[in-house]
Amino acid sequence: MFWTRLASGVVLLILAVGTMALGGIPLALTLWGISMVAFREMTKALKCAGEGHGLNCLEWVGLGAVTAYYLAMYFSGDAALLLMCIVGACMGVMFAYVVTFPKHQAGEAVSAVFSFLYAPVLLSFVYLTRMCPQGLYLVWMILISSWGCDTFAYVVGKLIGKKKIFPVLSPKKSLEGCIGGVLGAAALGYLYGVLFVERAFPDQRTAWMIALICGAGAVMSMVGDLAASAVKRNTGIKDYGKLIPGHGGIMDRFDSTVVTAPMTYFLAFLLLM
Repeated sequence: MFWTRLASGVVLLILAVGTMALGGIPLALTLWGISMVAFREMTKALKCAGEGHGLNCLEWVGLGAVTAYYLAMYFSGDAALLLMCIVGACMGVMFAYVVTFPKHQAGEAVSAVFSFLYAPVLLSFVYLTRMCPQGLYLVWMILISSWGCDTFAYVVGKLIGKKKIFPVLSPKKSLEGCIGGVLGAAALGYLYGVLFVERAFPDQRTAWMIALICGAGAVMSMVGDLAASAVKRNTGIKDYGKLIPGHGGIMDRFDSTVVTAPMTYFLAFLLLM
């Protein structure tokens, strides 16, 4: 199991680094594919999916909205158009709910909208960060915040973790591990700023700002991880899927990234752009 998980992690890292470095079509297509799978995983977890392998009308509307949103993001990127896609998705789900009534419950319609917003829309901020000015340097803060935090939190928690901070939701998480994850991500962000960003832009001293962004992103990374765990506990499932060997589904691996990406984008916009 360890070697399977490690191999999958290496493949995911290579895929993430490669597509984020390239940006453009490769990154947009990758995020679209991930978002389509993540949306389906969320609808299954929230009990608003079709039975078996089939899709119900709420899911068809949601998947169509995901595709429309990513097309608008790639070809335009205009904030008003993206907002229009989001509102259109909500209206589309409402329309499907009304037309098929009483086939679906109100909670299913709400869950379908949430599934669209939670994974596809929030993940799109990886692309928005990469394609903004200086995005080639800013986008790596997302990985530093999420995967860096995970690594440091795990190591520190294993070494000195004692105080359980969320004993019911996540029994293995310790206060020491959480602090270590945030400080570790911030330290990585600072080193990244000094070694890469400030060398590329010698007239700017941004390392401390990058450290702050990565630290804040690490906090949200843990919130995203815990939120995904809470959903699984509420719905009685172990994993969101089986797509990634040793990890589970897309949402099991990208649960922290979905909230770290928008946090990074907005803080970078406020502090660095």
